[in-house]
Amino acid sequence: MSKGKTLGPWRITDEREIFDNPWINLADHKVIHPDGTPGEYGVVRFKNLAVGVLPIDAEGKATLVGQHRFPLDKYSWELPEGGGKRDVPPLDSAKRELEEETGLRAREWERLCEFDISNSVTDERAVCYLAWDLSEGEAAPDPSEALTIKQVFFKDLLEMVMSGEITDSLTIVMVMTAYIKALHGALPEPISTLILAGLPQK
Repeated sequence: MSKGKTLGPWRITDEREIFDNPWINLADHKVIHPDGTPGEYGVVRFKNLAVGVLPIDAEGKATLVGQHRFPLDKYSWELPEGGGKRDVPPLDSAKRELEEETGLRAREWERLCEFDISNSVTDERAVCYLAWDLSEGEAAPDPSEALTIKQVFFKDLLEMVMSGEITDSLTIVMVMTAYIKALHGALPEPISTLILAGLPQK
């Protein structure tokens, strides 16, 4: 953004970089609000695209990754996810993240959803995929990460979301989107059958 630029109903009168590293940029903007009053708007801009994967095996089990999340100081069970460079196709980044974190590869991929993660303060965007027809390899996680892997049936994963045990946004969106799409016949039949096994279908 630049000084004097109009952004929807806001007008930017000044911009100052507060912080920058290889992953994020934080900027403070002096603005004129839609009602004409002056104010400030801080924006965190992410340099990578978030990617997530819901991998489901032939038994209808999804693979979860557990790790302690530093910003929240809490342990979190999540579907495989990470970041990809913006000039790299998101599917390529999703395939890399899945294999690095779990050792899994998938022959079948379906783009599941795309959404803004926290649009009041950041431009971070996520692209998520459904993956099936899996084969196992060897995981190669980032040495700085301490990951735990477990498998759960999709119906149990849905219950973890519904009960609040899972609070990760990408995981919640992927699980609910997959369930709704399967219910409405918006996914290929083989994967819909695995997702809906043991679940109400009305």
